[in-house]
Amino acid sequence: MKTTARQLVVSLGLTIWVAAGAAAAPIPELVQKDGRHALMVDGAPFVMFGGQAQNSSNYPLALDKVWAAIRDANANTLEIPVAWEQIEPVEGKFDFSYVDTLVAQARKNKVRLVLLWFGTWKNTSASYTPEWVKFNNARFPRMVDQQGKPIYCLSPQGEETLKADKKAFVALMAHIKKIDDVQRTVIMMQVQNEVGTYGYARDYGPKAEAQFNGPVPAEVLKRKKSPVALAATGTWKEVYGDYADEYFHAYSVAKYIGEIAKAGRDVYNLPMYVNNSIRDSLEEPVKPWNKNFASGGPTFDVIDIYKAAAPAIDFAAPDIYNPEWRKFVATLDKFQRPDNALAVPEMSNGADYVRYAYLVIGRGAINFAPFGIDYADYSNFPLGHKATDKTMTAPYGKIFGAFRPMERQWSKWAFEGRTYGVAEGDDRQPQKLALKGWNATISFREWQFGEAQYFKDVKDLPANTDKPNGGVAIAQIADNEFIIVGQHARVKIDSADGKPTMWARVEEGRYDAAGKWIMERNWNGDQTDYGLNLTGNPVVLKVKVGTY
Repeated sequence: MKTTARQLVVSLGLTIWVAAGAAAAPIPELVQKDGRHALMVDGAPFVMFGGQAQNSSNYPLALDKVWAAIRDANANTLEIPVAWEQIEPVEGKFDFSYVDTLVAQARKNKVRLVLLWFGTWKNTSASYTPEWVKFNNARFPRMVDQQGKPIYCLSPQGEETLKADKKAFVALMAHIKKIDDVQRTVIMMQVQNEVGTYGYARDYGPKAEAQFNGPVPAEVLKRKKSPVALAATGTWKEVYGDYADEYFHAYSVAKYIGEIAKAGRDVYNLPMYVNNSIRDSLEEPVKPWNKNFASGGPTFDVIDIYKAAAPAIDFAAPDIYNPEWRKFVATLDKFQRPDNALAVPEMSNGADYVRYAYLVIGRGAINFAPFGIDYADYSNFPLGHKATDKTMTAPYGKIFGAFRPMERQWSKWAFEGRTYGVAEGDDRQPQKLALKGWNATISFREWQFGEAQYFKDVKDLPANTDKPNGGVAIAQIADNEFIIVGQHARVKIDSADGKPTMWARVEEGRYDAAGKWIMERNWNGDQTDYGLNLTGNPVVLKVKVGTY
């Protein structure tokens, strides 16, 4: 479409496309610059302050409980499944009534959508395939184990399965284009869900065995080196040794997904990604699969294989259900790569995870979405929150509520590499951030007044700090100016060259809908003498520092 058909509006320092008449907004796309990534929505960077609905909330009558929770969470994006079984219950007969309802209601609620395609695999299982697929092993073969017995998972070597899944996904993409090609409510697609297999390294059927004993494809050899020095070319076993089973399975699944994604993008070119149930991010060195994670999924150690086999997939992302701080940080480190955008499209909604919003958003992620953000009477405790009411959504609502008024500015700053984030560690110790020309120190469990050494006889602790729950995100908007968002933390900023530093101004306030900063008050005196002390209510500060 020619740009003359659209009206270009420059606002907030951002270039935003607005539909002129019946003209379409630009299609969402993932862009990369200097190793950083941005999801472009309506022509400008967009960060998803999101929530993912429960697996079975993907029906029209269930949506009211979803929208209520999304509103309470102050989310700008809903991630929700579209299941193969619901759009093609009878082969060749498609029903998109749910999709139509979902998109219409998302527009009414002013929320964007990420659709999760539950096709051949959902958490490695075929549970969301239509019945005509589930129980026809002859046409849609299952993987077989080393003894030749069929297992619970459909085989990535199943040609008819791939053909049928691809047909359904293409039909879905064509329908989305038909109903959303102008408004762009749907901004991204997840293709399959947590693929791989638990308890089984790979498929041992005849087709899989023939491929496993054949040469490793050149595109894989180019991108994925063996962790141990073996043959440069040859069969999977000759090249990768004990890692061969997992790597081969990853290639098989990725190639399958890649074909589906490519076919869908040929119809409607939305960004697409894969998610995965992660492996131990602290395991060093990375060991061969040993029934300790889903083999074949896009875990951090096989991202290169996925990129080789499925170039139509934009990135791989982790689903995180371990609250341990060191593992959480290490997982982000493994997935945030110059060739792989950082996103956390699924994470526990438990109270222990709330603080990670600051870490993920501050690190420039394009997406942060806790799972189970709806009020269905279901809880996945102990992986998630016990509560299914506002007790669960309110903590995220406070954080998203602080970011949402400046969501476009923050997205722009993140793409420019100006944002930073920390979450309180399990050790409760201070953390440092190296800003441009400045160093920030973030400490936790501090009173708002004074230093801890002044009050050694005080045994009391600040309210609601019995567990790690602090976090801070910082955007450096100028050489000596910052936007700081956080809670349960103390922030100090010092010159990187050692010069004495003072707060020039510390304004508490917010951005309005037009992107204009609105000051509520200026902090000074007791409120700044011991750093910037952030309580349990997320606050937005516009800070200027100087040296003397």
